[in-house]
Amino acid sequence: MSTVSEARPGYGQLLRTPGAWTFLLPGFAARQPFAMLTIGIVLLVDHTTGSYGSAGVVAAVSGVSMALFAPQSGKLADRFGQRAVLFPGVIVHAVSVSALVVLALAGAPLWALFLAAVPTGASIPQIGPMVRSRWAVKLEGSPLMSTAAAFESVTDEFTFVIGPVLTTALCTGIHPAAGLVTEAALTLVGGLVFAAQRRTQPAVGARVAGQPRVKHASALSVPGVRALAIAFLGIGAVFGGMQVSLTAFTEEIGRPGMNGLLYGIFAAGNMLAGIACGAIAWKTGPKNRLLIAYTALALTASGLWAMHTAPLIAGLGLLVGLCIAPALISGYTLVEKLVPATARTEAFTWLTGSVALGQAAAVSVAGQLADAYNASTGFLVPMGGTVLALITLLALRSRLTPKGAEPVSGTAFAEAGAGSAGTSEARRTSGTERGIGHRVPVSVD
Repeated sequence: MSTVSEARPGYGQLLRTPGAWTFLLPGFAARQPFAMLTIGIVLLVDHTTGSYGSAGVVAAVSGVSMALFAPQSGKLADRFGQRAVLFPGVIVHAVSVSALVVLALAGAPLWALFLAAVPTGASIPQIGPMVRSRWAVKLEGSPLMSTAAAFESVTDEFTFVIGPVLTTALCTGIHPAAGLVTEAALTLVGGLVFAAQRRTQPAVGARVAGQPRVKHASALSVPGVRALAIAFLGIGAVFGGMQVSLTAFTEEIGRPGMNGLLYGIFAAGNMLAGIACGAIAWKTGPKNRLLIAYTALALTASGLWAMHTAPLIAGLGLLVGLCIAPALISGYTLVEKLVPATARTEAFTWLTGSVALGQAAAVSVAGQLADAYNASTGFLVPMGGTVLALITLLALRSRLTPKGAEPVSGTAFAEAGAGSAGTSEARRTSGTERGIGHRVPVSVD
């Protein structure tokens, strides 16, 4: 049934989607690992070893492990269902985090911490991509899809407001291991409750009605997904570089308790921009929004290394955060247009995995720079990561245009046109495809 509100979709209408709250609330608790794990590892290992470099490398091992295993987790969820992947995953994660905490407090050598960090990162539940896939199923062809992408970005960033502040407070106020222990508990409880919501999870082997089941290649075979993955590496470099550099900076000025506050301001900017993105009726397409937002992100991140006082870092960090959400939201919106429904969970996990990989590399490099020089040099990492990613993104921008008339990679996505039907309709509505609405998609070898 159509309503007047469909002409101007908003958060209120989105949250009235039947069954949405059953996966939103547990999903919020279960996605905390991405916001708490890295900073929790850095604070614990720095406490036990006295080295930001060692702490950064252990956190990096966990991040690389997540980046490598996340797409496989998404592929398994598409094939066997989210519930089948989540139940064993959250249990493995809780056990792995516990092992990492015990080894760190026992003064175990770094190689032992590396061994524990691998399953810790590999088992991080991919709640964000799974929630996005549930939205995609419920809102197929609805104008609320871009609103859902904005809402998910806001939710992610809200966890980044709460997560680092909570972790820092627990680690500095109670015990250095308290942050990781809380992270493991939230993951276990939230993940199990989320997995139990079977009614809203995408059907196993979901496909377009009336079409034969097709064996799909990896979502990474879509050129646009590869371009977005590179862009998200740069965003991960901002997250990782900010976490380590802010930790080192607040230690350097003798105010370690400010770490959570400064990172919270950065994440708050991200969240506020996400709220605004979902409330605006955009006339510019997601591709152009991504390029504009990413340019602004690279420019603002390039000035962090020159800030030497807490107020200046807080102010510029807020601006950096304001630029991240539009880039993330535009990227996730493009995935919904570029990739068919049967591979969206995997595509989303490639992007979150790219953020994790960029974050892992940034944590390691920024930690080494902070140890060798000072906290300010760690801020060079967000600058380098975003500038390099922007150059690559501009060079590959043509791959971000959805091709509704062509299947992707021949046999790889034989029914990719179905995933971009909404795009073709939107183009006809806006007048950008006048005169060619009669064309029928044809197979391309």
